[in-house]
Amino acid sequence: MLRTLTIRDFVIVDAIELEFARGFSVLTGETGAGKSILIDALQLALGGRGDASMVREGAAKADITADFALTDAATGWLEQHEFALEEGGALLRRVIDNAGRSKAYINGIAATAGQLRELGEMLVDIHGQHAHQSLLKSDAQRALLDNQIAMRDPAAAAEAQEVAVAWRAWRALSRQREEYETNAKNVLIERERLEWQVGELDKLAPKAGEWTEITNEHSRLSHAASLIEGAQEALNAISESDLPILSQLSSLNTKLGKLVDVDAELQTVLDCMEPARIQLQEAVYALNSYIDKVELDPDRLREVDARMDALHSAARKYRVTPEELHEEHAAQALKLRQLADASDMEGLKRQEAKAEAAYREVAGRLSKRRAGAAKSLGEQVTNAMQELSMGGGRFEVALNPGEPGAHGLEQVEFLVAGHAGVAPRPLAKVASGGELARISLAISVITSNATTTPTLIFDEVDSGIGGGVAEVVGRLLKRLGQERQVLCVTHLPQVASQANQHFQVAKGTTGEGRTVSRIEVLNNRARVEEVARMLGGIEITETTRKHARELLAS
Repeated sequence: MLRTLTIRDFVIVDAIELEFARGFSVLTGETGAGKSILIDALQLALGGRGDASMVREGAAKADITADFALTDAATGWLEQHEFALEEGGALLRRVIDNAGRSKAYINGIAATAGQLRELGEMLVDIHGQHAHQSLLKSDAQRALLDNQIAMRDPAAAAEAQEVAVAWRAWRALSRQREEYETNAKNVLIERERLEWQVGELDKLAPKAGEWTEITNEHSRLSHAASLIEGAQEALNAISESDLPILSQLSSLNTKLGKLVDVDAELQTVLDCMEPARIQLQEAVYALNSYIDKVELDPDRLREVDARMDALHSAARKYRVTPEELHEEHAAQALKLRQLADASDMEGLKRQEAKAEAAYREVAGRLSKRRAGAAKSLGEQVTNAMQELSMGGGRFEVALNPGEPGAHGLEQVEFLVAGHAGVAPRPLAKVASGGELARISLAISVITSNATTTPTLIFDEVDSGIGGGVAEVVGRLLKRLGQERQVLCVTHLPQVASQANQHFQVAKGTTGEGRTVSRIEVLNNRARVEEVARMLGGIEITETTRKHARELLAS
């Protein structure tokens, strides 16, 4: 349940801290006093959208904090997301500065607005004052029925998602098949083009890294004579001439080796020259090996020239570099395979039929759930209508077969008969404003019974209702408050008189002439005055006070 709500510098509220009790509480006040502003502030703390216009004029920021007692589900959520537990409660805070920047906190730890919303949905259920208007829309009717199903069986929510996923998979294959049928000629032309190109590249068979290898080989073959001549010249100078370098170095090393015995300081010179002799000997071995390997091969040179020319021409044709030709070949082959798969009409039809069957299976399960929920909801709303002065009235939820879609196989439609002996007709066509408000309230109360949310808020859902019906509405909300915490913004004295706790919202001015909204909890005497005001308007007489006392006493 909601324990406290603290609001600072929000719209026309400067500073308010409210403590809420269990049971049924009401907020009343003159039109424009700021009753719904409190609900807006709470919605902001629960992750609703905010902007700079919500900051009170002249203030730097708006700051809203809501303190809730925890349910088991909310406790599990906090532990899962590693938010600290604060004395068995959850402290949700939202700050918006006058530049529109927003910050959110859960138990003092920075959070996202999305996390506030996710946690808030476990703690509060808000029924807005325009909820009855949304009931006229088919999508809203379907969503309400599906929410009823999900509340009773959380697995059903996943089933509705499965229907949407299966529908998208089926439609994707259907579109693919339709596109092929429409563009069969173009697909055939493209396939023939790719077959010719891939066939040409298959014959060429370019390999990864081939261009680098073949250019190196071409360079070596085309310069073979000069390479052999240069290597032989180096070999002669080192070891095969009349006075080879290697022999001279060996002779010098021998002489120095003898002189080291005379003067040990020459050992340093000898240590430098001996490695040079060894390296020269290694060079001789390498040059001999190289000369044996390199040979003049005009035939191979011509082959390499032809291969380079073929690769270069193909690369220019496909507008890639010779190094990229292998990748281009693989890409064209992949396109051809994909096109071959896509142009397999029979295969496409089999896949489409399989996807349709999968969709109809999961959509059929959802339809069965809806049928059970529709019957139950119809009976419960019908019973509530009798209490709300619509005796003999009947409410039904029709599941009309429709075209398959992302939301299933049927259209959900709310039907109502305002009194006995009349066939139910679509809600949008037969319900007057007052009837629609009463039906909406009945649905709100019934759907609230199905949820485990501990706090229920009704924001002027009783508009369009008056007289004896208003007293019944008050009793319904009071009855609901025996199991949950119920907060209701109302303008009906018959509803306000039923509350366990009564807040009055009033508009005033500060010493600086600024308009502000004030809230106070009313004691018994003040409640009489407020209910009397709601009954009699601006001028309160002893008669209206007497009537107010009677309402409160009842």
